[in-house]
Amino acid sequence: MKPADDAAQQALDAVRDSLRDLIDDADTPSSVREALQAEYSDLQTLWQKLEGNELHVAVFGRVSVGKSSLLNALLARNVFATGPLHGVTQRADTDQWTRLGDSAVRVFDTPGIDEIDGQGRERLAAQVARRADLVLFVCDADLTQLEYAALAQLAATHRPLLLILNKADRYHQAERARLLDRLRERTATLLQPEHVLSAAADPRPETVVRIDANGEETESTRPRAPDVAEVAARVSEILEREGLLLSALNAGLYASEVSDTVAARVADIRSTAAQRVIRGYCLGKGLAVAINPVPLTDLAAAAALDVSLVFHLGRIYGLPVTRHEAGRLVGVISLQLAALMGAVWAVHAASSLLKTLSAGLSVTVTALAQGSVAWYATYVIGQVATRYFVNGRSWGPGGPKRAVNDVLSLVDRESILAEARQALTERLRRQRQ
Repeated sequence: MKPADDAAQQALDAVRDSLRDLIDDADTPSSVREALQAEYSDLQTLWQKLEGNELHVAVFGRVSVGKSSLLNALLARNVFATGPLHGVTQRADTDQWTRLGDSAVRVFDTPGIDEIDGQGRERLAAQVARRADLVLFVCDADLTQLEYAALAQLAATHRPLLLILNKADRYHQAERARLLDRLRERTATLLQPEHVLSAAADPRPETVVRIDANGEETESTRPRAPDVAEVAARVSEILEREGLLLSALNAGLYASEVSDTVAARVADIRSTAAQRVIRGYCLGKGLAVAINPVPLTDLAAAAALDVSLVFHLGRIYGLPVTRHEAGRLVGVISLQLAALMGAVWAVHAASSLLKTLSAGLSVTVTALAQGSVAWYATYVIGQVATRYFVNGRSWGPGGPKRAVNDVLSLVDRESILAEARQALTERLRRQRQ
């Protein structure tokens, strides 16, 4: 094996292993797997492709441009259905074409991009494209607007792409040359000129005129052999030169896309769970502070609830902390909040002091004010702790002060306090009934 081939094989092996790890990741919630069932199915297919050391070539194009005929001509046998009816190919079909070294080359036929029920079939075509190492886009004339848009979409996937002018036998040599030049000019920003080729996968029969001894003419027809040698040679050249790397790159790119999608879904699930937990602790702390009849001890109870909140958030984000660690984290956040929000904390302390001076008789007067401030404090602590866990138990470059300040800048204090007062009023009214 050449050094380049050895490096390509190592890359392919690494991608295959990463695919397996992504598929088998036990930390991925079942709800995410269910939501991304199609993507996980594609990952499994890609893994099997790499495990079987296969290279995939897919064809695309409008109906009746000769996609199936082109594949049949390349395979030198009639495998894929062809016919005069619009849209003969109803689903993606596949068959093995040849072998290049240790790799089996499979070809994929796909439905036309302009067929009835096109959305579903185009999604199927896109799915095959994700698995393809080389794409053959087949046309039979100058590109329509639909064809050009589809070609541009495929080119954006950065897979090797060949544009094949099929049915070239229908054009005179000069016409064919002009049409190829036109196609190369229109697609100059999408693919290389040498990747625009011509073929005659199913050429029209040749007309033969025979003149007998009496000078009478007799016409007959005889079939002509397909002309796909240039296409076959270019496909083999690309796959032999870049096949293994293309396979690894394509699988790696798709795995990265799925991994990012999984991470985003997991992040959404965790964020939703975290916000639900934060709101629950806000209500619990607000009520505890508002109705606690024992002066000042409500502050200690409030701190204990904040510690429990941080402990719970760590578990949601898969970064569990001990209660001691959670307590230290709350302490750090509280110190920064005290520095940045002295006025709010003064209200919190004053309302507690008011309870002390009145021996608890002013609870009704101060309950909503103190409970709302406690709610707000827990909300901010929860948001800052969430940010800390999202960053992998890190404050980031600005440290805890920057993290707390950033959260405060994003939180609408008045709306949170209004929400707290409304929720606490409702709960206190229920308790009095």
